[in-house]
Amino acid sequence: MSHSDLPPHARPPAAQRLDPQPGSANMGLPPPAVALAIGAHPDDVEFGCGATLARWAAQGTRIHHLICTDGSKGTWDVDADLTALVARRRDEQRAASRALGGSGEVTFLNRIDGELDNDPNTLAEVVSAIRTVKPDVVLGHDPWKRYRLHPDHRAAGWLTIDGIVAARDPHFLPHLRLEHHRPEALLLFEADEVDHLEPADRPAAAEHPGIREARECSPRRRVDRAQPLQDVDHRGPGRPVAAIGDLHGHP
Repeated sequence: MSHSDLPPHARPPAAQRLDPQPGSANMGLPPPAVALAIGAHPDDVEFGCGATLARWAAQGTRIHHLICTDGSKGTWDVDADLTALVARRRDEQRAASRALGGSGEVTFLNRIDGELDNDPNTLAEVVSAIRTVKPDVVLGHDPWKRYRLHPDHRAAGWLTIDGIVAARDPHFLPHLRLEHHRPEALLLFEADEVDHLEPADRPAAAEHPGIREARECSPRRRVDRAQPLQDVDHRGPGRPVAAIGDLHGHP
């Protein structure tokens, strides 16, 4: 039984959980034709699921990025030129996408760093992105992660999940005048619990020298009725990173 199937009082503390090993967790997702990775800030996607994106890109997946904030708080330098910082972080994000083999769009929602909210206007932009690029797989932050301090990471996670629900239903946001789209899978990185592994093997690392060998993993949760969701946990080089979920349940 997965920890996510246990009542909260019966789950072991996070520090006592072990990462799943091959053979004890679901292994691998076929490389999708199109993937959309949604991050709160520039570089969040690469830390969260970069190894998986590099492996998929090497096998032909078209990778798109959607970055929610401008990254304007991303420095400890109190005298930093924030306008220049925002421009540099945008350039870095585009370069990171290319380094992973990304061939799709890198889109910025330009919300102020630290002030991201799951509000109707921002949600509509996320829905528009999903309906426009029509990803088979969406990747994003796990908003259920305990002790997650950064408000933008929580908000980006809810925007990702709520965006999928709205994007797949033709009666949500009809004013966008975009055909509804239902992704096949949702992958949440930095997952609170893990039960899925994505291998980031040596061939992918060789294809992208900046990526070291790693595995990606995730837990299972429930969203809506009859919709198993498996999250992603990226622990960095040599540790776990991605996940999958069937999104064909009832709305």
